[in-house]
Amino acid sequence: MESLKGKKILLGITGSIAAYKSAFLCRLFVKAGAEVKIIMTAASKDFISPLTLATLSKNPVFSDISSEEHWNNHVELGLWADVFVIAPLTASSLSKMANGQSDNMLVATYLSSKCPVFFAPAMDLDMWKHESTIRNINLLKSYGNHLIPVGSGELASGLIGDGRMAEPEDIIDILSNYFDTAFDYLGKKVLVTAGPTYESIDPVRYLGNPSSGRMGISIAEEFANRGAEVYLILGPSNLDDPEDVNVKRVKSAEEMYRACLSLYPSIDIAIFAAAVADYRPKSISDVKIKKTGEDMHLELERTPDIAKSLGAIKKENQINVGFALETSNEEDNAIKKVNKKNFDFIVLNSLQDKGAGFGHQTNKVKFINKDGTIKAFALKSKKAVAVDIVDEVLQYNDKKNVQRV
Repeated sequence: MESLKGKKILLGITGSIAAYKSAFLCRLFVKAGAEVKIIMTAASKDFISPLTLATLSKNPVFSDISSEEHWNNHVELGLWADVFVIAPLTASSLSKMANGQSDNMLVATYLSSKCPVFFAPAMDLDMWKHESTIRNINLLKSYGNHLIPVGSGELASGLIGDGRMAEPEDIIDILSNYFDTAFDYLGKKVLVTAGPTYESIDPVRYLGNPSSGRMGISIAEEFANRGAEVYLILGPSNLDDPEDVNVKRVKSAEEMYRACLSLYPSIDIAIFAAAVADYRPKSISDVKIKKTGEDMHLELERTPDIAKSLGAIKKENQINVGFALETSNEEDNAIKKVNKKNFDFIVLNSLQDKGAGFGHQTNKVKFINKDGTIKAFALKSKKAVAVDIVDEVLQYNDKKNVQRV
C-alpha cells in the first residue's frame, strides 16, 4: 500500500446496500496515507451516514452542487484528485455516467474529472447480466475508465452469483498496482510519432490522409503516465496536445524526419505510429495553381522513410515499434516490415476490421514480434490499445534484458 501514500483519492458512493463497504474502503485509504474526499448521491445516504464518512475521511462529504449558501465546485474536485474511485456503483448511476446524464454532483464531477476513474459495480445477478448493463459497462470502459471486477457470492436478494461489489482489500490492491506502474518507465526517454503528414502541392493544396493522431497521442499519454520522458512528433491534427508530453508540431514527412533524427540518438524507445505520406510532389508551386480545361499531372518522389532510416542506426539497447495499416495480406506484409525496418515488433491493424483504422476512437490490432509470434486483441478503445502496447514494450524489454544477462 506504499504507493497510495500521499495520493488524493476522490471516493464516489451511490445508493446500494454495498455502501457499508465504502466505510471500510475509506478507512483503508486513510490508513495507507492517502487523502480522501467523498461524494455521495442522495440515495446512498439511505444506506450509510455522511457523518460516518466525514469522520473516517477527516473531510466534509459532498452531495449537492449547492449547500446552504455555498456552491460546491465539482470541477475543482475532479481536478484535485489523483484518482476517482466509485464504489459501489449502481445500475442507475452506471447508466447516467455512460450516457452523460449529469443530474447529480457525482456524475457532474465524473464528466469534468481529468484523473483516472475506477468503478466497482454492485447490483443483483439479473441486473448485472442484463444487456443494458453490459452495454453501459462497455461504454464506460471504452472511455478509458477502469472496471473493478465484481465478486461472486450471496447477494442482497438471496440469489447466488455475480454482482457483489469487490471487497475493499481487493480494491486497495488494484489501486496500489495501478500506482506502482507509474514508475515503469522512470528514467526512460520515449519518442512517438503521430498523425498524418501533409505534402504541399501549392500554398492551398496538399497530399495527405485522414489520420487524426489519436492512437499516437494515446500512446504518448500512457508512457507519460508511467514515468517516461515523452517526445511526441505530431503531424497536422485537430486534437489538443497531451499533458506532461513534449510536443513538436510538424507538417511534412521531411519535417517529421528531421525532428525524429535530432532526438533519436538519446531515445530508449521509439514508437512509429504516424501515417506518413510515402510520396510528395517533386516540385511545389509558390502560387496557387489555376484550373485549366485540362487534367493536371503530378510527378511524385519518395518521402524519407523515417522508421527505416532510424532502424538502420538503431543501437542494441534501443527498442523500435512500428505500425502497419493493411488492406490485404496483412500478416505477410507486416512481417516484411518488421525485418525491413529493424522493428522489435509491429502493431498491425486492418481496414477490413470494422471500427479499426482512421476516423475511429477504437482499434483492433495484432502484435507481431520479430521472432514471428503473434498476439491478437479484440476491438478496444484506442486508450486501451495504448495500454496494451506500453505493456508489451515493458515485457519485451524485460525479456531482452534477461537474454542479455
